Amino acid sequence: MFISVFDIFKHGIGPSSSHTMGPMVAANRFLDALRHGERIPGADEVAALTISLHGSLAWTGKGHHSDRAVILGLLGERPETMDPDGADALIARLGKARRLMPEGLPPLRFDPATDLVFDFGPPLEHHANGMIFRAFDAAGRPYMTIPYFSVGGGFVATEAELKAEHDTSLSDQKRARGYPHPFGTAAQMLEMGRTSGLSIAQMKRANEEAHGRDDLDQGLDALADAMMACIDRGFSLDGVLPGGLNVKRRARKLHEELTAQRFSNRNAPHVVNDWISAYAMAVNEENAAGGRVVTAPTNGAAGTVPAVLRYWRDHMADAVTDEKRRDFLLTAAAIGGLIKANASISGAEVGCQGEVGSAAAMAAAGLCAALGGTNEQVENAAEIALEHHLGMTCDPAKGLVQVPCIERNAMGAIKAVSAASLALRSDGEHILPLDNCIEVMLQTGRDMDVRYKETSQGGIAVNLPEC
Repeated sequence: MFISVFDIFKHGIGPSSSHTMGPMVAANRFLDALRHGERIPGADEVAALTISLHGSLAWTGKGHHSDRAVILGLLGERPETMDPDGADALIARLGKARRLMPEGLPPLRFDPATDLVFDFGPPLEHHANGMIFRAFDAAGRPYMTIPYFSVGGGFVATEAELKAEHDTSLSDQKRARGYPHPFGTAAQMLEMGRTSGLSIAQMKRANEEAHGRDDLDQGLDALADAMMACIDRGFSLDGVLPGGLNVKRRARKLHEELTAQRFSNRNAPHVVNDWISAYAMAVNEENAAGGRVVTAPTNGAAGTVPAVLRYWRDHMADAVTDEKRRDFLLTAAAIGGLIKANASISGAEVGCQGEVGSAAAMAAAGLCAALGGTNEQVENAAEIALEHHLGMTCDPAKGLVQVPCIERNAMGAIKAVSAASLALRSDGEHILPLDNCIEVMLQTGRDMDVRYKETSQGGIAVNLPEC
């Protein structure tokens, strides 16, 4: 299945791609279904809506602002364009009016206080992040019902779409249709690279261009610029993050101290790790505050790839070119696409190994490619980074993308740089292929207790001291 670089990297808002962006996208999709879909026989004109959130969306939805995201989506807001500063006013107006006025539809009765329900019962079948949108006519007869699943990284699917995605034969047909290098596994990717003589970035570029991306370079540059701007915003702000944990922003102070040390004799040999951590934490503090980020491949893991990209840009000046920066992102997206297609990038499905683990693999691959690594070395770098995140749980305190998520991105970025360095000092041969490592991650995630998969019912989430 072809997954574009612009699907792996998406402009969005915090704090969560699966719990914030996904529900907002689902709400927009349901409005479109009401405009163009078929009503249930016997129903009159649509007049009212209700929504229920299930599984991880219920257990950690408040901390992730899932309810707010649904409401904003029903108001027509979209993650890539909405103004986070205007959200409160929009929600307050709806709370008073208790009526939606969507374009192309009649007025719809919707009271956020009663018509948006957190269902703490069993999760829906097919995925831990489930939600059900229901519409009724004025007499209360069912008009339309659609379950949606937020599967990580802002991706949303219906039950039918999930089944089609997991149909191997159908996926193979889609991969092969119209793409010059239709690799669906890392082994295929390496073989196609050997046959064509092209790098992973070059093959990914050819696939994107076959997909009609005439503005590919412009889009890649915009993604890189957005990542760097997010780091800079994180460095400009301090204070306490919202949500009740009273987590203080630390990236600004860390950046100021590191900048001062540049002009002193107090640079420690390991100071580069502090720079990498500062870059990652700046992004994830912005994400935790509901700011603008780029999914990479998720919001919870949004700091790892930008941190490594910034490290490469600011600490390896002789190696930086626009072409190599684009190769970094294309290579990272190719690895992210393989992980999503063959396993998962959803913390609610496989734990944080699918989020920060995937991000570290992507960042390691991108850095290795930008530094001139062979395809085999790039694949090795991704495998090293992912292998050493296997088994990592997703256990956010209070359902907030703060503890341990912010620091976890910093550690993931440091591991990514180390993985790329190790791979570049080898010939690319290694014991565990990336495909097998991805399969291990999927199996481990399936075996993982649900308490450790973004429900805040285990691990760090239940072992903090009482405040």
